[in-house]
Amino acid sequence: MFPALETDIKQETRSDPYEDFMYRHLQYYGYYKGPPRLSSSAVHRQTEAVSRDSFVLSSPLLKRKQLLHDEFGEANPCLREPRDLFAFFSGSEPLQAPRWPIECEVIKENIHHIGNEKVPEIVGEEKGTVVYQLDSVPAKGSYFTSARVGGKRGIIKELAVTLQGPEDNTLLFESRFESGNLQKAVRVDTYEYELTLRTDLYTNKHTQWFYFRVQNTRKDATYRFTIVNLLKPKSLYAVGMKPLMYSQLDAKTRNIGWRREGSEIRYYKNNTDDGQQPFYCLTWTIQFPHDQDTCFFAHFYPYTYTDLQYYLLSVANNPLQSQFCKLRTLCRSLAGNTVYLLTITNPSRTPQEAAAKKAVVLSARAHPGESNGSWVMKGFLDFILSNSPDAELLRDIFVFKVVPMLNPDGVIVGNYRCSLAGRDLNRHYKTILKESFPCIWYTKNMIKRLLEEREVLLYCDFHGHSRKNNIFLYGCNNSDRKYWLHERVFPLMLSKNAPEKFSFHSCNFKVQKSKEGTGRVVMWRMGILNSYTMESTFGGSTLGNKRDTHFTTEDLKSLGYHVCDTLLDFCDPDRAKFMQCLAELKELLQQEIHKKFNELGQDMDLGESWNDISLSDIESSTSGSDSSLSDGLPAHLLNIADELNQKKKMDKKKKKKPPQTRKQRNEQYQKNNLVRELKSTEDALERAGFASTVQKRSTFPKNADHTSSSTIQNEKPRPSESRLRGRDKGLSLDASEATALVLTKNKEKVQREKPRHTAACSPKTSTDTGREPAPDATPRWLQNRLLAPRRRRATMVVYPSLHVYTYP
Repeated sequence: MFPALETDIKQETRSDPYEDFMYRHLQYYGYYKGPPRLSSSAVHRQTEAVSRDSFVLSSPLLKRKQLLHDEFGEANPCLREPRDLFAFFSGSEPLQAPRWPIECEVIKENIHHIGNEKVPEIVGEEKGTVVYQLDSVPAKGSYFTSARVGGKRGIIKELAVTLQGPEDNTLLFESRFESGNLQKAVRVDTYEYELTLRTDLYTNKHTQWFYFRVQNTRKDATYRFTIVNLLKPKSLYAVGMKPLMYSQLDAKTRNIGWRREGSEIRYYKNNTDDGQQPFYCLTWTIQFPHDQDTCFFAHFYPYTYTDLQYYLLSVANNPLQSQFCKLRTLCRSLAGNTVYLLTITNPSRTPQEAAAKKAVVLSARAHPGESNGSWVMKGFLDFILSNSPDAELLRDIFVFKVVPMLNPDGVIVGNYRCSLAGRDLNRHYKTILKESFPCIWYTKNMIKRLLEEREVLLYCDFHGHSRKNNIFLYGCNNSDRKYWLHERVFPLMLSKNAPEKFSFHSCNFKVQKSKEGTGRVVMWRMGILNSYTMESTFGGSTLGNKRDTHFTTEDLKSLGYHVCDTLLDFCDPDRAKFMQCLAELKELLQQEIHKKFNELGQDMDLGESWNDISLSDIESSTSGSDSSLSDGLPAHLLNIADELNQKKKMDKKKKKKPPQTRKQRNEQYQKNNLVRELKSTEDALERAGFASTVQKRSTFPKNADHTSSSTIQNEKPRPSESRLRGRDKGLSLDASEATALVLTKNKEKVQREKPRHTAACSPKTSTDTGREPAPDATPRWLQNRLLAPRRRRATMVVYPSLHVYTYP
């Protein structure tokens, strides 16, 4: 409290400790400007000069006038509750205005902007004009049947609109060429077009790769293109990546090829909701460099099957390269296209030298839309086939097996991820369907044979990544403590050789269950320790001097050279580099472990046991594509599977539903009890009546000794017989004693089961060889008892006639 505001201040003659505390408290927070403590006499003289109310309103000691009113409306001067040290929002108080330096001039207007940036509204063909559309596109439900050179027979239709004259500025679209992908183009404004990509053939998924041509361009106009049916929620287009454009006039006149172009690039969710999977849009604006030009747009630098064939033809025609590079056919694809296999190594002088060489296996384009893998592969082939001393050394110590294009069918038709089977090949390396996935099956089989011949030091499959920048590897954690962290040495060396392109921190070595069918995991489980998937970004680098730049084809080809350079470091007889990288990896892992414990709020001194922690617990899962989108049976087998599923559903419908009400359950329970009782009675009668029948049939002929001995040799001992023999090895029973023992116990058992259904079992054995057993007894016994005895009841008494027949 403030002493000057107390109603009984006149009677106060000495200081109060609480008042001293309040003085200091108010002065500390700026609510009191007076001296630290007023004497009681001074306060008394001041209060006598003014009234209580006037003092509250005009006291110079207070910064704020805190006048409160009681329930009768009279002024009641007192201090409010102390304010919080930090400001919290309250609905009853206005927001605190920003505080400015006193030197700044500030206008009184309140400026406010909306936060939503305008994106093109999807119009569709209902309000626009379709200027290009493919007539028949194989989608989900259909499957590949056959292929021919040139594709469909007949006259090629003109899908583009017909220009009305030289003033018609409609763009002419086309994508029916190798690796092309565009299904439909809709003109929604003079210079604005909505584009729909074609899904992978025989599927309804995977729209990411685009590659199309436009003609009849205008130089001074600003065009807008919007792709409306992309499927991935995240993309590098959202963080600065640009599409690629190619101008034929610039290529002819200025020798300029593909280049990154586009402005006002946005990647956003499609606002149309049809209840199915959500679509995403990519929009950009462009100004063409020339009038009446022919231009191409692409997701990444295209590398077609024909480009590969021209390259391999040049290698085969080179007299020097053809000496150490053997070109073979690995297999034929579903469409009959050749899958090539290159074997690269220098000729060995002796068989022992040839056998001592280790192998390296490289492959690319399992995903046809990831053309960056082909550019890395081209860089590798350019170097390894050159006359460089390092290349010659690598050919001397290694045998390289290279499959440059695993999925030629998908590359040709412009798929993004799948083969003509409608499935992702990099999820089916465990397949046994040779006819459906020939490229993968023969590749795996080739590596199996190679492992039988020599050690495979490295396996690497080249891919592309649409959501992360830089280049990195996915590997597999090794559980063998002898080779602990060894699988990470090669990626770390590669990051040191290409520090502006390759990111070791983006690498991941966790083996997820959903990735069990990938090439790297299958080859790792086959025994290849250094088994990797190399991911090259569609975008660019965030490292070093190349930070915030797009990758070019030269950047990717240079990585192929760095793979060769790193191989030499990795296999250097001087293990100094290897051991240095291994020590660095252990230190990095220790830091990562401590970081994880800090995130969990735990402070732990691991000491010597830190390397016992599972590496899979430290690493997060990879950000690869969802394998569930592309696994399962190939498209041409789905119809059979659907028919089987329909048949199973029909069979389930035919089955009676379980009783739902208590009355139904009680009735069902009574019926089941009755059935069990009847069955038990029938079994007892059958055993009782059948004993005499079988005894009549089992009359021994004159050569009974031979018959019984042959029977014992041909038939396996029954469980009861074995128990009888093993009960007492020193006890021997003759045939009559055994028969009497069996029949007596059988009779007692039958009589115990149901007293009201007593059945006698005749102990007499018939000697009439001409009599046949009852026709209704023998087949039933053979079917129900002899062929399928229950092991848990395999006692001597279950088969009474068996011992009678076996023991003469």
